[in-house]
Amino acid sequence: MEARVETGEQQDKGQQPATVRRPRVRRNVTVAIAQDICADRYPPGSQLPRENDLCDIYGVSRTVIRESLKILESKGLLRGKPRVGTIVCDKDDWNILDADVLEWIGPYIKDFDLLGCILEARRTIEPVAAELAAMRATTQQIADLESAWRQMRDSRDDPERFTEADVLFHTVLLAASHNQVFRRLSSAIHAALRYALHASNIAVENREGAVAIHGELVEALRMRNGEKAKQVANRMLDLAVHDLAAAERAIGRNKNM
Repeated sequence: MEARVETGEQQDKGQQPATVRRPRVRRNVTVAIAQDICADRYPPGSQLPRENDLCDIYGVSRTVIRESLKILESKGLLRGKPRVGTIVCDKDDWNILDADVLEWIGPYIKDFDLLGCILEARRTIEPVAAELAAMRATTQQIADLESAWRQMRDSRDDPERFTEADVLFHTVLLAASHNQVFRRLSSAIHAALRYALHASNIAVENREGAVAIHGELVEALRMRNGEKAKQVANRMLDLAVHDLAAAERAIGRNKNM
């Protein structure tokens, strides 16, 4: 459904009113407001426009705006204050382990210093997950890991496809550990991991090293060698440190352009 909105300028000139497509579901409005917050259209500490103004901005009813604001408040982005209005919370208060929040942060992840934090989390989790996967992974999960590795190998010259395969590989690896906490963490950091790997994959000139070491990990799991899998995962993360440094330099250059 579409809504027609006339601007003052159009009314004065007698022009036909412009057509603005209304978001079809509440989630679209929630995402739009969240992305505007992440982009500092509404910076931390600032007050959101009034409900009626938000209705005009996003083309939805007050009921939809209220429901969207409740969602954003539950995720730590907003806080309602009596007789004041809705305030944008400090970024330190945001629930960055929420999958939606990570998705919204996406392009601004460098501003949150999350790339290094993600790597630290992977340092803690992935070697142990690899060791457990060597003992617990099903035959199908090892086959899925090999399939993801083959996709990485075959898309070395395509950063987008390479990143998709890379994210899939690490998602399957954590699932193959059969540790429920690791599985949940995989879901939580999925968006952030995607952005971190994409930034790294774009920045590096050669992905042969990444392909080779992921292949080594698949082989270690196939041989059910937990110690070897753990060692390879640590080497994989050593490579990630190097790639992350290249990514951060590239991001810094882009921001200064």
